[in-house]
Amino acid sequence: MGQRTDVTMLLNELSGGDASAADRLLPLLYTELRALAGSFFKNERRDHTLQPTALVNEAYIKLVGGESGDPVHATSRAHFMALAAKVMRQLLIDHARAKRAQKRGGFGEAGDGQKRERVSDTIALAQTPSPDGRTEADVLDLEDAMQEFAALYPRAARVVELKFFGGLTAQEIATVLGIGDATVERDWVLARGWLNRRMQPPEQRDSKP
Repeated sequence: MGQRTDVTMLLNELSGGDASAADRLLPLLYTELRALAGSFFKNERRDHTLQPTALVNEAYIKLVGGESGDPVHATSRAHFMALAAKVMRQLLIDHARAKRAQKRGGFGEAGDGQKRERVSDTIALAQTPSPDGRTEADVLDLEDAMQEFAALYPRAARVVELKFFGGLTAQEIATVLGIGDATVERDWVLARGWLNRRMQPPEQRDSKP
């Protein structure tokens, strides 16, 4: 309980402009941040060009305002971890886009979209909205699906982000979003069904009633 209190206190100090709080906060959250980063790389090759430790470091710098001078405003450990998941996910998306652009520049005709190679940057879909028992999905394919889903169901998209990417419990998500546990579960069921269909190949999607 004491560590949770310390984290909340340091988050308040950080939001209040005390930059030194970032150095004191990191040791309290590093294990969780490293585990969160590791979950994104569950099925990755050992020689992946972006490693979990680097992802933690880059994400933490952004979260505490090391580049912009504006730290995120988080009211609790769960809230901070939710924001960390969002930042890590965006960093991986940016990394995948840059890698895809590099591939297109190097292989010419592969850039026409018809012969798009699967990028190696994948995230584990162990609990997931993925179809047909697949265990991983392309970062950019999933991001496209998430963007479409968020336009239709913004709150449910946040539930996916917090549960799937952030690893938060239903109770923690309910607290962060200010909704009930039952609403979290309903949104998760909706998201799984919608994303399951969206992540299938187009010919399979179109063939279903």
